[in-house]
Parts: sequence; structure tokens; C-alpha cells
Amino acid sequence: MGLFNRTKTDDDATTPAAAPAGQDLSALTGDYTIDATHSSIGFTVRHAMVTTVRGEFGEYEGKLHLDGADPARSTAELAIKVASIDTKQQQRDEHLRTGDFFEAETHPEITFRSTAAERVDDETYRMTGDLTIKGTTRPVTLDLAFNGSATDPFGNLRVGFEGGTQINRSDWGLTYNAALEGGGVLISDKAKLVLDISAIKNA
Repeated sequence: MGLFNRTKTDDDATTPAAAPAGQDLSALTGDYTIDATHSSIGFTVRHAMVTTVRGEFGEYEGKLHLDGADPARSTAELAIKVASIDTKQQQRDEHLRTGDFFEAETHPEITFRSTAAERVDDETYRMTGDLTIKGTTRPVTLDLAFNGSATDPFGNLRVGFEGGTQINRSDWGLTYNAALEGGGVLISDKAKLVLDISAIKNA
């Protein structure tokens, strides 16, 4: 499958419920590919100080290496196509692709590459890595809940993680804003990155 190819296949059938969080990961060690058709990568940000705008990226690919015996040896990489941003409003999405925000033509990808990982407790994992947006690279730490594993009807071993982190978008040069008449600003500097990942173990 090529980069950012999201063609649906037979895997789009409903998969069994995942095993409970806290499952022993020792049997799950291996390399995995993120299944973009059953995952979501997005963000939320406060708008006009009264509501929350939610968006997702429709095209991306990523891979994980899980080490169940030694979670610190686990790794992850992710590449997101900026032009695939979707906030359910076309005019806003077009603005987000411009130089006021992501400058998609010059910086077509957002990337994440892990630098450290740890198991916090039976249900929570923490991964630190380099997040690159609009040509700027800064470290972030993701808190992730392990949702379990399951073998789907097509024989694929799947694992699931969900979580995210909060960032200040201005740290990556996303500084566009406008003042509100009554005080405050149109767009919060704080943004939450939200991930819900299903990954398939490589053959």
C-alpha cells in the first residue's frame, strides 16, 4: 500500500471487542502497521472562548514496534498529510491549509517519531517523541491507554491504543489569531491532540 492510501478492503468488517486493558503485552511483541481505516487522528481547540472546534486528518500512515517484555524499547512513527485536514467546514479547512496556519504546500506533512517509551501502570503507557509541524520540531509526550488486542475474522492480530496530549500551537509557529470585541481571542493557543489507533501486526 502506498503512502496515504486508504482504499477500503475486506478488513472493514466489524472486529471483535478488544481484550480488557491491563492485558499482558509479552505475547504481543513485534512490528505493527497503523490501520487508518479503523483509526482516527485529530485535534480540538477552543473557538471564540465559548465552543470547541474538532478536526481530523483523513490521510496518514504509521508504524509501531511493541516490546511487551521491555516497553521502553517500543517505538512509533507517524506521517500525516496536512492537506487532508477536515473540520466539517470547507472554508475553514481551506484557511487552515494556508500560510496563516499549516502552510500545506510548503510543509505537506506533520510527523511524529518517538524517542522514549515507558509503561506507567497496567493500563497506561507514555511515549515521548519529536513532533514536526510547519518545519518546526519540538518534543511532546503522549499518554496512551492500551485498549487490548484481538484477532479479527481475517486472521489479523490487532492492538488498540487511545490518548493524546495538549500543546501550545504557537510553539510550532501556528500563531494566527484575532481579538474579540469583549476581550480574549478567537482561537485558543492550547490545542489537544487526540489519537485512537488500531494497528495490525505485520506478517
